Amino acid sequence: MTHSFRFVRATYADGVAELAYAFDQGEEMVERIRFPEAPAVPAHRQQAFDAALKLLHLIAGVSYYKAGVPPTIEAEPLDDETADLLDALYLHGLAEFAYRNGLDLRGRIAFPRSAPSPLRGEGRGEGTRLPQAPALNLPQRTLVPIGGGKDSLVAAEAIKSIGGEATAVWVGNSPLIAACAERTGLPRLNIQRELSPVLFELNRLGAWNGHIPVTAVNSAILALAAILYGYDSIAFANERSASAATLEYEGQQVNHQWSKSLAFEALLSDWLHTHVAADLDYCSLLRPYSELAITRAFARLTPYFDAFSSCNRNFRILGPRPADRWCGQCPKCHFVFLALAPFLPKPRLLSIFGRNLLDDESQAAGFDALLEYQDHKPFECVGEGAEARAAMHALSQRPEWQEDALVARFIREILPQLDPAQLALEPWLMPSGEHRVPARLQRALEAIG
Repeated sequence: MTHSFRFVRATYADGVAELAYAFDQGEEMVERIRFPEAPAVPAHRQQAFDAALKLLHLIAGVSYYKAGVPPTIEAEPLDDETADLLDALYLHGLAEFAYRNGLDLRGRIAFPRSAPSPLRGEGRGEGTRLPQAPALNLPQRTLVPIGGGKDSLVAAEAIKSIGGEATAVWVGNSPLIAACAERTGLPRLNIQRELSPVLFELNRLGAWNGHIPVTAVNSAILALAAILYGYDSIAFANERSASAATLEYEGQQVNHQWSKSLAFEALLSDWLHTHVAADLDYCSLLRPYSELAITRAFARLTPYFDAFSSCNRNFRILGPRPADRWCGQCPKCHFVFLALAPFLPKPRLLSIFGRNLLDDESQAAGFDALLEYQDHKPFECVGEGAEARAAMHALSQRPEWQEDALVARFIREILPQLDPAQLALEPWLMPSGEHRVPARLQRALEAIG
């Protein structure tokens, strides 16, 4: 049993950030982030760079903290805004991990706090805005994270459509993501993250393990990259439904996608403005849109059809990967197939996947989970159950799909239990007004809708 998790140090030199952690007085776990062809940090950005490096150290620690989940977190005392961000991230970002492992992290996660200052003290009202960090006159260009799936490609094309200067960026060494990034035609930046081998050894010995909020880690890496290389915006491709919880467990919302949610986006965006640079924007370009609206937009991007994959089995750190781009068995394969079906000719969709997933009775349980029929939504980055039901209903109205095994089963068994008024596809294609896209990029939203 461990008693404390320690943030030991964070250093940077020659394009390599080293992040060190330890349990109690045990062996250090050192993670390395490698930034290729890194320039020298300009003097006027040094303070912002140091603040972003500190945040990266704190956020990336979630990968290691979960191995022991000790009751004490040891770090330099943090101001309230930083501690609030970290407390929320570790609690909500690890909610699925806790649920699957039978843990309750509520009341257990508490980052150390410094005494309140006059500006950040107890007298500050709930609606009071903190002073902004200095503006750094960062170049007007955007880091666009590429994940290999449809969403980030829609975001990249939307920014290209308004003539925005952008770079396709990804963390890790996935050939599939590299191929998608190359297909965008944008300049490319590939950052490497090397987890400590000590963590893998702990996992081998039976340490706690499970889902972590990896989007938050990548976001912190890209915030540091933006200051280092000179970018004024980071535009992720997280959709509206990423904010919807997967399930509720003993009074706590459990959201597999919490670090893709609007709640996290707002916390990190505000923190970057007040602690790093007033002119560094962090947002999701796809926030106003549902998964179905995004798949409709992607259906127009035919040059990517033979390159993209949303199948998460392609992106495992360890273990086997599918022989082709789609395993055809996982929730992501199921959902992307179902969501694209209303917007592509059937033969074109089948050519992408190499098979008809909706004409395979053995896949019934997987699609039931997407529909939230006798099951909860999968712990995956998939759309809401109501979206899946609207897509399946649309297919049930089309002769070319009606005889496929799972569509026929939907018509026969599930549809009679549903309210027809809740099954229309069109409302899902309308954008909401809720987003944090900066003014400079808002014209790109029109290209998506």
